[in-house]
Amino acid sequence: MNPYIMAFLYLCLILGTTITVSSSHWLLAWMGLEINTLAIIPLMAQNHHPRATEAATKYFLTQATAAATLLFASITNAWLTGQWDIKLMTHPIPTTMILLALSLKVGLAPLHTWLPEVLQGLDLLTGLILSTWQKLAPFSLLLQIPAYSQDLLILMGLASTLVGGWGGLNQTQLRKILAYSSIAHLGWMLIIIQFSPSLTLLALITYLVMTTSTFLILNFNNSKSINALATSWAKAPLMTAMTPILLLSLGGLPPMTGFMPKWLILQELTKQQLPMTAVIAALTALLSLYFYLRLSYAMTLTITPNNLAGTTLWRLSPSHPSLILSSATLTAILLLPLTPAMTALLNL
Repeated sequence: MNPYIMAFLYLCLILGTTITVSSSHWLLAWMGLEINTLAIIPLMAQNHHPRATEAATKYFLTQATAAATLLFASITNAWLTGQWDIKLMTHPIPTTMILLALSLKVGLAPLHTWLPEVLQGLDLLTGLILSTWQKLAPFSLLLQIPAYSQDLLILMGLASTLVGGWGGLNQTQLRKILAYSSIAHLGWMLIIIQFSPSLTLLALITYLVMTTSTFLILNFNNSKSINALATSWAKAPLMTAMTPILLLSLGGLPPMTGFMPKWLILQELTKQQLPMTAVIAALTALLSLYFYLRLSYAMTLTITPNNLAGTTLWRLSPSHPSLILSSATLTAILLLPLTPAMTALLNL
C-alpha cells in the first residue's frame, strides 16, 4: 500500500477515536466510531488474500449493525427524554440497546462470534490494532453510560470470561487464542465497570500493554500456530525465555503485572457483597490460564533434545527487537510492585 495512503488511514484511526473519546453528544460519538471503522477496513484488506477480504467483510457487517443499533438507540433516547448527552441517559430501553451495540463493537459475549474469525484472517500487526486501539472508543462510551442494568453487565461480563476461557482451549491458531484472550479480559472489565470505573481503566491499560507485547513478539517470530512456537528458540533465545513469563502475566499469575487488575477486581467485588461473582470470575480465569500454559509449554519445553512439534530452522543472525517491543514486554511483566502508586494515581 502507498505510504501516504497508509499514513492517512492511521491518522483517520486516531481522529475517529479522539472524536469519540472527547465527545459528549451521541451523534459526534457515532461519527467518530464510523470514521474508525472505515479507516481500518482498507488496512484489513491490504494483503489481497481471500481470508483477509472475508475478515474485512465480516468486520464491516458487524460494525455496521452495531453502529445502526447505536444510532437508533440514541435517536430513541432523544425522542423519549429530549437529551442527546451521553451522561444523561435516563431511559432503560435505549441504555440497554446502546450497551448491547457497544458490546457487539468490542466483541463481548454473547455477541463475540465475529472476533476470532476476523482476527484469524488478519496479519499480526493489523490484529494488534484491532485488539488494542479499536477497543478504546467503545470503552470510553461504556465508561460514560449510567449503569441501570447492573445484573445484565455482570451476566455479560461473566459470560465473556467463561467464553474467553472455554473457546481458547481447543485452538491451535495463535490469533484465535489471542481473540478469546481478548474476550476474557474485556469480560473482567465489564464486571467491575459499574462499581469502579477507574479500576476498569487500570485493567484496560494493563490489557493493552500485555496484548501489544504478545502481538509484537509473535510478529517478530513470525509465529501463527502453536507448532511454529516450538522453533522460536532458534530465532531469539532470550525472547523465548521471556515470552512464557509474559503469557503467565496474561493469565493473571503473581508476581507479574497481569495479577494486579484481577486481584483488585476480586477485592472490589468482595467489598460490593458479590462473593459468588468473584468466585465464578476467578474460576473462569483458570480456563484461560490453561491455554497460556499450553503456549508456554510449546515454547520452552519442546526444544531439543525433546521431540519437536515443528521443523527446526536454521539459526540465522536475528534482527534486533524494537524499543517498543522490549519496553512493552518489561512493563507487562514487572509492574506489580507499583500497584500502590497506580491505585493512588487512579484514586482507587
